[in-house]
Amino acid sequence: MQAFIRAVGALSRCFGLLAALCLMAACVVVCQMVFMRYVLAASTIWQTEFVMYSIIASTLLGSPYVLLTRGHVNVDLVLLYLRPGPRRWLTLLGALIGFSFCALLAWRGTEFWYEAWSLGWVSESVWAPPLWIPLLSLPLGLGMLSLQYLAEIFRLFAGRPESAAEAP
Repeated sequence: MQAFIRAVGALSRCFGLLAALCLMAACVVVCQMVFMRYVLAASTIWQTEFVMYSIIASTLLGSPYVLLTRGHVNVDLVLLYLRPGPRRWLTLLGALIGFSFCALLAWRGTEFWYEAWSLGWVSESVWAPPLWIPLLSLPLGLGMLSLQYLAEIFRLFAGRPESAAEAP
């Protein structure tokens, strides 16, 4: 179980790095787009769509890292006033709900991605990239987020104090 928790943590860190790279690529492309439009007076075709896809991918792929590092918004007023036993059960309930929701979204995202891939969907823009490429961030990001929630649940069962809301 500890090996699974460590492996998922390492993968979540890799996904965090990938999300940061997507965000950096979006920033570079925005700068290139501004230069092309306002300095060279050239039209831009693919940049806006690329930036949108990159930011969405960054959000989805970076979500497991955010859960791993407890970077998400957390309302813990009730947890602060609970004893460790009830706090652990409430944290477990929240992790189970989060896992269920993310696993369902990952499943449906995989179906959506497969449909785009198998039917050859392309964007309706002039650039017309295949939509399976940007849609791949749905099953990857949400699937990894589900695994990170599962690692949090295992950590709770193991009684390790560094789980989601265990720290007082």
